[in-house]
Amino acid sequence: MGRFGLIILVILLGIGFSSLMVVNEGERAIVSRFGEILKDDVNGEAVTRVLAPGIHFKIPAIDKVKYLDARIQTLDGAADRFVTSEKKDLMVDSYVKWRINDFETFYLSTGGGNIVTAEDLLQRKINNDLRTEFGRRTIKEIVSGKRDELQNDALENAAESSQDLGIEVVDVRVKQINLPANVSSSIFQRMRAERQAVAKEHRAQGKEQSEIIRATIDADVTVKVAEAERKALTVRGEGDALSAKIYADAYNKDPEFYGFLRSLEAYKESFAGNSDVMVLEPDSDFFKYMKSIDGK
Repeated sequence: MGRFGLIILVILLGIGFSSLMVVNEGERAIVSRFGEILKDDVNGEAVTRVLAPGIHFKIPAIDKVKYLDARIQTLDGAADRFVTSEKKDLMVDSYVKWRINDFETFYLSTGGGNIVTAEDLLQRKINNDLRTEFGRRTIKEIVSGKRDELQNDALENAAESSQDLGIEVVDVRVKQINLPANVSSSIFQRMRAERQAVAKEHRAQGKEQSEIIRATIDADVTVKVAEAERKALTVRGEGDALSAKIYADAYNKDPEFYGFLRSLEAYKESFAGNSDVMVLEPDSDFFKYMKSIDGK
């Protein structure tokens, strides 16, 4: 094979490879030729040719192929403001599961299958549907258990409104519902003031109960101390009486001996100091036991 033949072969192989197109699993393809979408005749009606997954042929440099994702996709937009039936603002964060079910309609309505345009149009429709559903309900109904009903109604409306885009809405979910920042701040301040008032009331009640308990305990302590002192005085008095009785009984048994002991104690106390001076008459009864043992 000469050089010229080799060049021809390479050109033919290049044309052959460029004539092939591969549509992957989970994709569909639409071919346009000179700006016109290729169509097939189905029962006398022109239908856009949508290529299924596999290997297909095209005319190189003439046919243009647009690949479209046939899988379920997620549209997770930014939170938007909605108004409830009681004219209260809510910040709602939601997401949508969708897929293309009519590739021809999708291609024509989104400017040639532009996914950004499709999501923008779909987001507007979903927001309108959600705005309608939120406008029918109060905050209490939205938060206290009717969210599933709201989502189901929004899904039903979105499925109908998105048909003109060639899109099937699989699911609509509300992720989070918040109050706007300024409203949340005012509500937080009001809740804080209410909690502070409740806390202040509880502290006042606790202080009152504390004073009552402290007064009761102080009264009990005073009564118990007084009772203990009374019992102590009673016991002390009984002891003193018993002591006096013992002394009296001992004195009555031998008064002379008792008088002698008492005099000895008096002498001991009187003469304990070296510089004590006593001025008494010699015949005083104080010295009677110093004169004789019987005190006579």
